[in-house]
Amino acid sequence: MRNAVPPTRRDDVVPGMGAGRPRRRGRRVLAVLLAVVLVLLLVVAGVVAYLTSSIGNEINRIPDAFRGIDAGSRPATFGGTTFLLVGTDSRSDVPITGTEAAAGADGGSERSDVIMLGTVAPDGEHASVVSIPRDSWVDIPGRGMNKINAAYAFGGAPLLIETVEQLTGVRVDHFGVVDFAGFTSLVDSVGGIDVQVARATGNAGVDFAAGENHLDGAQALAYVRQRYDLPNGDIDRAARQQNAIKALLEKVQEKATTDPTALYSFATSVGDAVSVDDSLSNTGLVQLALANRNLRGSGVAFVTAPVAGLGREGAQSVVYLDDTRGQELWGAIRNGTVAQYADRNPTETLSGTPS
Repeated sequence: MRNAVPPTRRDDVVPGMGAGRPRRRGRRVLAVLLAVVLVLLLVVAGVVAYLTSSIGNEINRIPDAFRGIDAGSRPATFGGTTFLLVGTDSRSDVPITGTEAAAGADGGSERSDVIMLGTVAPDGEHASVVSIPRDSWVDIPGRGMNKINAAYAFGGAPLLIETVEQLTGVRVDHFGVVDFAGFTSLVDSVGGIDVQVARATGNAGVDFAAGENHLDGAQALAYVRQRYDLPNGDIDRAARQQNAIKALLEKVQEKATTDPTALYSFATSVGDAVSVDDSLSNTGLVQLALANRNLRGSGVAFVTAPVAGLGREGAQSVVYLDDTRGQELWGAIRNGTVAQYADRNPTETLSGTPS
């Protein structure tokens, strides 16, 4: 029975992964819209081949992200390009992603704190970012029902990719991950971001006023990590994460049109912060950028997977996804019509002033 419970909670138990282990603060992370920020908006500066090759040489590659996934069971391609983007629930004291990652660092040993599908539509002019709440109660292949964020802890990138493909019917073309240090450096590299806040609140010693707030990297991290004191807990936090990505896109586009040389600092930060699967070559980055050179931030739709309700499974607070409306959303991703879906479902779409 799916009984509604208060969205704010302190428990987060993953069976087999050290139930009851204390959770360190300051280790939350944000997935970056790699397909748009890293590649597509840089074309505004007119230096696609140079920057993407330069960035590509600096980006850490994740080996075997698709290892062991049965090719015959994967969804069909649909002409667009989809990134599965995650931030890890890192307990490491050093970066675990990007070129600054410590030797032997394994992001797959951590739970995924943020899960997003970033898809560029076949027309090359529209894209979408769909957040899947990390506490979504789903079937993990070979593991049974569990929170979706446990898939990354159980089996790294391959199992998370397989889980998301099974849930959505959307083929994942590439995989990207960033840790909390990477996110703060990206925000700082563009001089901070501006976000709208619905009401005054605070987190981790940072106060957010109602209205517009200018945030540096550390403040932005506190903003996207907050779930307590928000009306809908993790769901509101997912909206904040999208809002921060949108603000970052806007700042990158502003830099591209007013100060193209400033993009080099951002490009360097991307290389330091982000890791991607090893199937995305430098040539692939250039081709992706050229194929989608008409995409702008205004063409990106931000949506959260539809939720049927909140509840409990044993000791865990979980999110139950709405299967019926979910099928409509996943179909919209495949058809490149997420913007139209967003128009029909405004409660699932990023508002101008999320909580």
